Order: sequence, then C-alpha cells, then structure tokens
Amino acid sequence: MSTAHRPRKSPPLACDLRQRDAQVPTCAGREQVVLVELDGTEQWLCPRHAAAVWLTDPTLRFSAKTRPEGISAVMGQAFGGGSGGGGQR
Repeated sequence: MSTAHRPRKSPPLACDLRQRDAQVPTCAGREQVVLVELDGTEQWLCPRHAAAVWLTDPTLRFSAKTRPEGISAVMGQAFGGGSGGGGQR
C-alpha cells in the first residue's frame, strides 16, 4: 500500500473560544472535537470548551470528524462523567 496520496496531518488548531473572546482562559486540552452550526460552520474545540458550547446551543451537532473518544470526553465534561475531571465528590 502506498502512502504517496495520503494527506499530511495539519498541526492542532488553537481552541476557537480562545480566539473569539480574550476573557476566556487559554485552552488546556487538545482540540479534538468538531461542532457544526446549522449553516455548516465548524468549531474546533477541546472537550471542556466543547461541552460548555454544546450545552448552551442545542442546534450544534458533532461532526463526523470527531472521534468517539472526543464525544465521550465532552459528555464527561458536560455531565460529570469524569473524563479529565478532578474527582470531586
């Protein structure tokens, strides 16, 4: 199998929220979640920021570009499932 036609991986993008709002602290995680707006605009976010955005905007959907472990991490952040959580009780 040849790898000549395989596209090169692009470097990770900065979390969109950091760029849109200077008040938001820098993103602590890797941008592994892609949320899509109704008009098709993509937002590349870390799980923590994706959970916050996804919970506040019910029109967003996960892109097929998001891996299952990324969606799982968002659900953990959104509902306290613990993916990357601090183990608070």
